[in-house]
Amino acid sequence: MFRKSKTSLRKITVALLVIGFFGCVVTDWRASSAAEEKGKDFGHPSDAVDAKKIDAIIGRSGEMKDDVYKIGLPRTDLKVKSDGVDIKPGLALGSWMAFKRVGDHAMVMGDLVLLEIEVNPVLTKLEESGIEISAVHNHILNEQPRVMYMHYMGHGDEEKLARAMKEALSLSGTPMGPAPAGAPAASTTDWKKVQDALGVQGRERGGVLQIAVARKEKITTADGMEIPAFMGTATAINFQPTDKGAAITGDFVMTAGEVNPVIRELRKAGIQITALHSHMLDETPRLFFMHFWANDDAVKLARGLRAALEKTNSAL
Repeated sequence: MFRKSKTSLRKITVALLVIGFFGCVVTDWRASSAAEEKGKDFGHPSDAVDAKKIDAIIGRSGEMKDDVYKIGLPRTDLKVKSDGVDIKPGLALGSWMAFKRVGDHAMVMGDLVLLEIEVNPVLTKLEESGIEISAVHNHILNEQPRVMYMHYMGHGDEEKLARAMKEALSLSGTPMGPAPAGAPAASTTDWKKVQDALGVQGRERGGVLQIAVARKEKITTADGMEIPAFMGTATAINFQPTDKGAAITGDFVMTAGEVNPVIRELRKAGIQITALHSHMLDETPRLFFMHFWANDDAVKLARGLRAALEKTNSAL
């Protein structure tokens, strides 16, 4: 009887040891799988893109911020007029491309300023290179010559993406190569009252006050990659001095429920709505981009823009 009990006890002990062993194996496997999945998280890029390689291909340097490398290519070749205003490149004629490392590859997205005759040649070349088009539309009204804006997104090796962008842009008049020597002349405008009325600080570039206001929530693509504000998800507001005060344009970045409250505030301030559309295809939350225009007293316009910003989930 004692021997049987001893044998049974030994069997139970062995069984418990076996169960414990396999339990540890499963736990280790789960931990390993979780770590592996975490490593795939598009919200945690492994490193930054190789800016030097991109510069060598595009022929122009950009700015690195929040792991995003952004190159501006203003259409300094164009002479565009709207509402009696000669539009500076920094107000509404700025093409750009932004690169970001996403795990084992890079992505590029941005906005190209194109004449109507340039749209389809550039679009076709981008499509042939595997870069997707996400929008083609206007930003302003009644301008001469007519200008269109093309938004895009691509994934792959950063060198291949940069070459694809250069090849496509070569089919337009976009100035490539190094930026002209010497900074464009700054305006003589004191922007302090404007920035105080907006409650947001900006910076002057090429005689234009440029202001970016990020949203509070995280913006992601369908595959979970975060799109930082510097990559095109911030509300953009630009002021250019005029005889009336300032011409303003840019775009509000909004969720669906914010669109009409923002429209109402802008119209109260006498600011025209010039376009309402999307810039991306699969972002979360779904965003709408609304472009605007006015030429009036700068501080008055700044107050109207502030009232509109307060109707959004902006980081004010």
